Amino acid sequence: MTHPSSPLKSLETPGQPGPEDGAAVLDAVEAFHRRFNVFPSEAAYTAVVLWDAHTHLLDTFESTPRIAFLSPEPGSGKTRALEIIETLTPRPMLTTDVSPAALFRSVCDPDARPTVLFDEIDTTFGPKAAGNEDLRGLINSGHRRSGVVLRCVGDGSTQTVQPFPVYAALAMGGLGDLPDTIMSRSVIIRMRRRAPNEEVEPYRERIHKAEGNKLRERLATWAATVREKLEGAWPDLPEGISDRPADVWEPLLAVADAAGGHWPERARAACVQLVTAAKANDKGSVGIRLLADLRDIFDGAERMLSAELLGRLAELDDAPWADLDGKPITARALARMLGDYVTADGDPIKPRNIKTGSKSSAKGYYASDLADAWLRYCRPLALQGSATAATAATAQVRALFPVADTPEVADTDPLPAPQTATAP
Repeated sequence: MTHPSSPLKSLETPGQPGPEDGAAVLDAVEAFHRRFNVFPSEAAYTAVVLWDAHTHLLDTFESTPRIAFLSPEPGSGKTRALEIIETLTPRPMLTTDVSPAALFRSVCDPDARPTVLFDEIDTTFGPKAAGNEDLRGLINSGHRRSGVVLRCVGDGSTQTVQPFPVYAALAMGGLGDLPDTIMSRSVIIRMRRRAPNEEVEPYRERIHKAEGNKLRERLATWAATVREKLEGAWPDLPEGISDRPADVWEPLLAVADAAGGHWPERARAACVQLVTAAKANDKGSVGIRLLADLRDIFDGAERMLSAELLGRLAELDDAPWADLDGKPITARALARMLGDYVTADGDPIKPRNIKTGSKSSAKGYYASDLADAWLRYCRPLALQGSATAATAATAQVRALFPVADTPEVADTDPLPAPQTATAP
């Protein structure tokens, strides 16, 4: 029986069995996950089910989102999530250790391309692991259907450079976080240990794998009926979802639209919730953290001395500045880090002389020099929820903090008390 709101209903022919009902198949896949997995939210169940389904339609999309099950502690259900996904996806390859060469050779043949399930990935990219830049580059390249790696083929002087495709679906499980470039290409599921009242069935591969494989066959059958429809599909994105999050969620939203029923609405709600959560958990770079902390410390002041900024930074309990490389942040380190960013005029941010008395001055920073970086790199305060173009941002910076024509002019007055104007 076809779901009444499924867009596939029109494909039925009287007197013949209708195509698999996409919404019903996804409902069955979700029910299977719920038997063995406790995910942290309804949005997580939605995302995982859509990810399972998209692996059967990989070549209809321009990109494939990675999905990452991450937790602060072991025993949080990450491996079990990958084991259930293993029963539902085409040609699964579950591993806890893989070299760049092995992964490349596994995925470079589109006709035999596996769904890669990479458990304990923290041992590859965690703080105690080496950089593994080759593997990270391979994972990132495989996010796009156009992604390739270049290899030399042939012998001696007859070698030629040949591109090999590395596009493949990838699910991961691990402790802590992953490199930023991988995180930005992933749906992040923050796993946690089950509470006493959260019960699941014990998973027994010899019994339950066959059940999952039957659902995999249903997913494949349904996928075949909508493959042509999904070629070049452009699903409507929720407001505010753009850039990398759009790349991640477009395939999942397209699958939800093809399935119909309650899945399109659920998918967009999950998209907004998980993208918002990922942004909230994004620690960003140390430089961005410094900019954000300085914005809070300035709190509307026009200029502040370096010595005061260093003291205030070191007092922040949840910040790294009191123990940066084993010692408190110094004026030299502050200048070096801020020098990577520029003012509204494109000049590197650097300390300037600030007059502290009739005959004395000291180094410090002006809010007008920092304001453009605050607008571009820090989460908005007064402008939260709005999308401000870079040109408008620069104009606002200039309006709030007029930049002095020369340092000599700016340094003529002694340091005043903090102004009441609110910094951007």
